[in-house]
Amino acid sequence: MAKKAVAVKKVLKKKVSKPLPKKQENTKIFVLDTSVILYDNNSIKNFAEHDVAIPITVLEELDNFKKGNDTINFEARQFIRFLDELSGQFTLTDWIQINGPTRGKFKVIMNEKTKIDAQVIFGERKADHRILNGAIAMQEQYPNRTVIMVTKDVNLRLKAKSLGIHSEDYETGKIKNIETLHTGSSIIEKVKPSVIDEIYARGFASYDLAMKKKPIANHFYILKNSQNSVLTYYNAETESLEKVNKNSAYGIKPRNAEQAFAMHAVLNPQIKLVTIQGVAGTGKTLLALAAALEQKANYRQIYLARPIVPLGNRDIGFLPGDIKSKINPYMEPLWDNLKLIQNQWKETDKEFQKITDMVNQEKLVVTPLAYIRGRSLSNIIFIIDEAQNLTPLEVKTIITRAGEGTKIVFTGDIFQIDTPYLDSQSNGLSYLIDRVQNNPLYAHITLEKGERSELANLANQLL
Repeated sequence: MAKKAVAVKKVLKKKVSKPLPKKQENTKIFVLDTSVILYDNNSIKNFAEHDVAIPITVLEELDNFKKGNDTINFEARQFIRFLDELSGQFTLTDWIQINGPTRGKFKVIMNEKTKIDAQVIFGERKADHRILNGAIAMQEQYPNRTVIMVTKDVNLRLKAKSLGIHSEDYETGKIKNIETLHTGSSIIEKVKPSVIDEIYARGFASYDLAMKKKPIANHFYILKNSQNSVLTYYNAETESLEKVNKNSAYGIKPRNAEQAFAMHAVLNPQIKLVTIQGVAGTGKTLLALAAALEQKANYRQIYLARPIVPLGNRDIGFLPGDIKSKINPYMEPLWDNLKLIQNQWKETDKEFQKITDMVNQEKLVVTPLAYIRGRSLSNIIFIIDEAQNLTPLEVKTIITRAGEGTKIVFTGDIFQIDTPYLDSQSNGLSYLIDRVQNNPLYAHITLEKGERSELANLANQLL
């Protein structure tokens, strides 16, 4: 029996260390960290002809994430299923062809014992250091190929580089230049007085009277001259600049041009997808909610949701109480906006009571985003707050579930990221703003002027 075991080990050792054909030596080996897979379960398909290797420690970590209803749990389960399907009759220590003739191959790194031990160097036994050892093992096993570690964890990238391992962020879905991100509005100076007069008189004017280049769909403009100005947006269907009024919605009136644009976008029935970006205090969620309430008769329900991002990255399980008690602190900002709108009236007023009735009858639902999964998204207006904490894949998943008659509004601040593996360039809100512009179903506006209070404005400007 002992001789048979030794023989099996020799066969496995020979199988694992089998070299790749020489023609593949020019391709790279990308070693993926757990953070990449939790960000995008399809990530191993996005490295073209290059090969992908995953340390066994990553699979162990994914096993810890497979239970739960958050997006990362779905990502982990989906990836595990994909690996099971991909491996087929092979073992994961083989180089297995990734689906598609133009893609490279994939394997799991079983051997994390190396000449240079990251656990010894950094003085701690932890999963990140074992993953680093997996990348080092690839370097030692394939000295003629470039090995690159890919991780969303900045600190892990720095550790990899300190050990002489090439390391990169996962670039798929990442905006190249955040400075040129679509803002949704522009100012045009020195517009002929006759053009502005025509817009005030008729409500619209041909776009070529004010600009030479054809605008993108639903872009907002402030047309100005030394005497007058007017707020407009470009209607791609009529190819005209149409007047935007500072209309109030459920008692909330825009305080500046940008807020008027945001309110107009949410109230416009022809626009089915809206993004509102801005720093704290610019009124993103308040405007979206007020506009949704103004249209309550046109929709079956209003959903107001946000992703739960526990402070300090601690799971909400450590909080006391039942599940409702645990999630209430994260939903409180949404309730604050609702109360602000409701408290414009006395408790005896019908407008005040209408909001209370909508909540009691679940016509207006405030909920964590994870609880929306599986629900029908037909004929509703769906507001997603703090959308900068979503991945591009999460944003896509939400939009693709929209049924007939549904309108979706994403609000957030792309520079205030609360999740550890996202930044201003890789979060779902930035991705959406960059990819969907110039579609007649979509409008975006960036709010820059704070309207919460003078103190809040001071903090945003100077701190």
